[in-house]
Formats: sequence, C-alpha cells, structure tokens
Amino acid sequence: MGLLDPRPPVVQVVPLSGRYLPKPGDQVVGTVTDVQSTFWLLDIGAPRWAPLHMTGTPWKVEVGETERYLRVGDAVVVRVENLDATGRIGVTMAEEGLGKLEGGTIERISPARVPRLVGRGGSMIATITRHTGAEVAIGQNGRIWVGGSADAIQRVRDVLQMIEENGPRPGLTDRVERFLLATTPTSAGAEEADGRVLPRDDGPPGEDGAGAGDELADGTRGSRDEDES
Repeated sequence: MGLLDPRPPVVQVVPLSGRYLPKPGDQVVGTVTDVQSTFWLLDIGAPRWAPLHMTGTPWKVEVGETERYLRVGDAVVVRVENLDATGRIGVTMAEEGLGKLEGGTIERISPARVPRLVGRGGSMIATITRHTGAEVAIGQNGRIWVGGSADAIQRVRDVLQMIEENGPRPGLTDRVERFLLATTPTSAGAEEADGRVLPRDDGPPGEDGAGAGDELADGTRGSRDEDES
C-alpha cells in the first residue's frame, strides 16, 4: 500500500512505511557516526552509511584534520550525488543550501510523509514556520531538523505527529493551521532561534566569518506531492 505518484510516462507508488532508499538528487539530513582522516561516515537512515569525503565540503580540509570540522554526533544537510553498483552512497555538502546544522534537534517521520510536510508549492512548511517561528530543514529521508525556542520545537513536533498519523487525509494543511492558531503562546517574549547552517568559509566551523543571517535548507524539492484538496 502506498501513495500514487504519477511521473509520465510511468507511475510510482511511494510506500507508506519502510526504510529510506536513497535516490540521486535527494536532500537528506544525516548525523556523523565516524570520522576518518579523509572522510566522515554519515547515518542517513539508509541501508548503508554514506561517506562524505573532505573534497565534498565547502571547506579546505587537510588530511587528518577532518575532526576539526565535523565530529561524531554532528548533524548535516547533504545531497545524494550517486549510487554505485555495490550500493555505496555518494553525498556532497558543497552546494548552496547544504551544510552543518547547529543546535536544534532532529525529529523523524516516515519518508513517505515528507511530501505532505512540504505541501503543495511549499504551503505546509510555510504554514508551520510562520506560526511557530521555528527553523526547519527537511530531509527526503524523513529526518527533520528543527531549531528555535523550546516551545517552537515542541509545537513543530506536535505537527509532525499529526502529519505522521493523518498524512493521506485531505485538508491536512488547514487542520494544521487551525491547530497552530489554537495553540499560539500568549506570552510576549519569544526566545531567539538557536540553530543555523554555518556559512561557507575557508576555515572550520566556529572560526571568524560565521554570519547570523545564514539560511537553512527548506527541503522544498519535495513539493511534488499528492493533492491536498
């Protein structure tokens, strides 16, 4: 059982459950599980770990200095570049909108629910960020990074649960908006969002050059979804 996804001249059925199967071009959220002298191993929720080579980053990394840039447990947004015949997954971080994620938390939903989270033309994710003030980075692998105040993160977590439980039902964007309006905090002070993608500079994260206005990937590539009407 799955969701019908017409892609002329063929059609595809997106499964409602199961492990994430990477495809070239997918934007994914991953975590570092191991650090070697020339690459990092990333867990992206796929059957195999994905190595991120030091040449696939915006930094000028020297051999043996990889741990200065990313450590075990760090979260990143990367793009799947290729899959070889053995199933090895090639990823890159050297593109606009990709990078290391600071602070925040990673939530998980079924990869089949990602198009619903994005919404038609980005309508769902725009509704969520507008009403919560959270920053959100969406991975096609169902891993969602959320940054912001504790209240904003919790409200996004509640919405993700709604999407997980009601993904195939029509009118979901309107239901989510009504929920967010009904749960809007009344307190005047809101905490500042604490997560962002670090800028592309020639040094490791944390050195001079980090800008406060760096933008996060919003995952809008997944806007090809079923009709919400």
